[in-house]
Amino acid sequence: MKKITIAIDGFSSTGKSTLAKQLAQHLGYVYVDTGAMYRAVTLFAMENGYIGADFFDKESLVNSLPFINLQFHFNPELGFGEMYLNGTNVEREIRTIEVSGFVSKIAEVSEVRAKLVEQQQQMGKGKGIVMDGRDIGTVVFPDAELKIFMTASPHTRAQRRFDELQEKGQDVSFEAVLKNVVERDHIDTHREDSPLRKATDAFEIDNSELDRDQQFAKVLELVNLRSKTL
Repeated sequence: MKKITIAIDGFSSTGKSTLAKQLAQHLGYVYVDTGAMYRAVTLFAMENGYIGADFFDKESLVNSLPFINLQFHFNPELGFGEMYLNGTNVEREIRTIEVSGFVSKIAEVSEVRAKLVEQQQQMGKGKGIVMDGRDIGTVVFPDAELKIFMTASPHTRAQRRFDELQEKGQDVSFEAVLKNVVERDHIDTHREDSPLRKATDAFEIDNSELDRDQQFAKVLELVNLRSKTL
């Protein structure tokens, strides 16, 4: 079958990355977690004192963008690439609730989006790629052969995120996670630059009642259909 570009967009904690990894491994495609890229920039901003609970020094962050190097290094034990920020593996650090609390604000910055979108488009030039994020089907790859838009109820997504953080040993309340999910939804859908929205030609999947296997089977059917008809 012909290799295609698969763009997966959707709300936070809908399992976009999990699905994208499954597809990439099954198809032998490259997987790119764009959310990890924005999280890495967020971590950089936090570590350098550019953002906090009551302040955001956008100008300093924008001026520092040339000094931010992002790379994915493939981990054969995990089966996917881990995020490296300026040569350091930050895969664990970028998944905290603290980073989640600031990442949507970082993603609103047009200069940040321009830098990362350019990198993402370069990664996908050769097709055979699965990329997930917020604007993949609308901005990064508007001509992608297959676009998926994932959604689920806020409560369902918060519970999934809470369970994930608990498994990692992070001390956080369900109420805090739900608040973060709702706030991120609002910021992501209302920002001026590349807001989260469903592409007109995307297939919407509400996975509130689907397990991972059911979801994977449903999307794989779409992949096979698109690959065969091109």
